[in-house]
Amino acid sequence: MELSLAHEASQRTLKQRNVLALVCIVLGILVVVMFTAASTRDREVVLQPILPSQMTLSSSAVTDEYLAAVTRDTAQLALNRSPETLQYWMDGIVAISAPETRGALKAQLMKIMDEQQGSQITQFVTIDWIRTDPDNLTSQVGGVLHTIVGSKDVRREHKIFQFNWTYTGVSLRLKGFGVVVKKDGDGA
Repeated sequence: MELSLAHEASQRTLKQRNVLALVCIVLGILVVVMFTAASTRDREVVLQPILPSQMTLSSSAVTDEYLAAVTRDTAQLALNRSPETLQYWMDGIVAISAPETRGALKAQLMKIMDEQQGSQITQFVTIDWIRTDPDNLTSQVGGVLHTIVGSKDVRREHKIFQFNWTYTGVSLRLKGFGVVVKKDGDGA
């Protein structure tokens, strides 16, 4: 009799173990499916910048409108500076830069700060146009760059500046920027 009771008890334990194992396998599969769905699903954020309409940002790609708005604001930050605002200027650019380029970009900005510190040179840009390329994550800004020494406007040059970006998740970050130099022989 004891043998049959022991056998029944062991069979119940085996059934419970098998049911528990089956539940664990089902839950494991469910976690994998939900993780896959969550990681591959595009996220969208509705933005309300200073624009006449709403803008949506998706994790699948950056839109032309959003890249243009960010380029406009970044160009205003990066190309307008005076000796009094140099620290704010550098901190602002570093804050929007990509982590992998932050150190090199900050070193370049520090050189500009050292050159301009204590001077009376102010620079600002009046933007004529903005072109964006969301596929290559680049944008260009054309405008007149004004250089003022003291209170005298000493130089006005039309220049084109290029901004390079990186896009991860729903985060657009600045990789670098600079003046587009025309190659010799270019008619434009």
